[in-house]
Order: sequence, then structure tokens, then C-alpha cells
Amino acid sequence: MSVTLSTDHRAVDGALGAELLAAFKKTVENPMSMLV
Repeated sequence: MSVTLSTDHRAVDGALGAELLAAFKKTVENPMSMLV
């Protein structure tokens, strides 16, 4: 799955945005992980 994020780099560092996207992608690809 491809996920993109557009942010203002004055407010959010690119590395932090990448961590957020990785966590989001992991959750979307495996929704059962939210229940455990």
C-alpha cells in the first residue's frame, strides 16, 4: 500500500511524519492489531 502525507515542515519534522505514516500503514494493513 502506498501512503502519502502532506505537512507544513515548520510544524512537523519529516522524520516524525514518516513515523506517523508507518504506524498508520501498519494499522490499516492489519486492523486486528487494534483489538489485541
